[in-house]
Amino acid sequence: MPEPALMPEPTGSALPRPRERRLPGPRIAPWRRTVRYWVSRIAAAAIVRAWLRPRLEGRERLPAGPAVYCFNHLNWIDPFVLMATLPMRPRLYFFGPKEEDMARGGRNRLMSWTGAAVPYKPGKNDLLEATRLVQSVFATGGVLAIAGEGRIHARESELLPISEGAAFFALRGNVPLVPIAINGTSWLGFGGRARVQGGQPIEAAGRPTHEAISTLTARVTADLRALVADQPDVPRPGRIGRWVTDRFNDWPEGSRPSSNS
Repeated sequence: MPEPALMPEPTGSALPRPRERRLPGPRIAPWRRTVRYWVSRIAAAAIVRAWLRPRLEGRERLPAGPAVYCFNHLNWIDPFVLMATLPMRPRLYFFGPKEEDMARGGRNRLMSWTGAAVPYKPGKNDLLEATRLVQSVFATGGVLAIAGEGRIHARESELLPISEGAAFFALRGNVPLVPIAINGTSWLGFGGRARVQGGQPIEAAGRPTHEAISTLTARVTADLRALVADQPDVPRPGRIGRWVTDRFNDWPEGSRPSSNS
């Protein structure tokens, strides 16, 4: 779940008018979108809970309205763990993937079908359209989840540098920025425990200037690091568990780092 590069704030006529507003995914009737959302959430919960024992902590801290959720990223299954544990409302969307064509590949087509993904193309020209889609998510009461590190890693207590995209979108939409810690997914042994922690929402007010974005990014980084700091590494599972763990992982190095294998 990659992060966008920092971009200038859209101004003037670049902002979407209410009648131009559209949500991510195919242009279908609202009731069909709702059905697909519920089907995808229920299916994700069933699949995840058939293999893991996920639990949510800090549910009472999650905002009841629009927000940006900035989560750490240990495994391909993390978005599905969030779908299995977070409340059904507000409606949950994810920023990413970074793709030229969402019609190519089974995974991309599935994500497009659910309407829960806000994709963006590698070229900078698409960032404005992605921003419009994010604003539409907030305008309809939804929450946007972003993998702040922009890549996976294998240490439960580690946090890679957080990109500025989450802070930008929070400030741009004037919505809270919430750190969400995921632990227990670095290895996926059958019956393993996975914990999702909702942190304290951080107010995001004012214009998305470079200074404001940097300050907010530093704040969510510190809060997220505190949430994962005490987490022990997960024991390496058997052959099947190792296969499930890395079956869909996209390691930047090409494979799981040897020190974590």
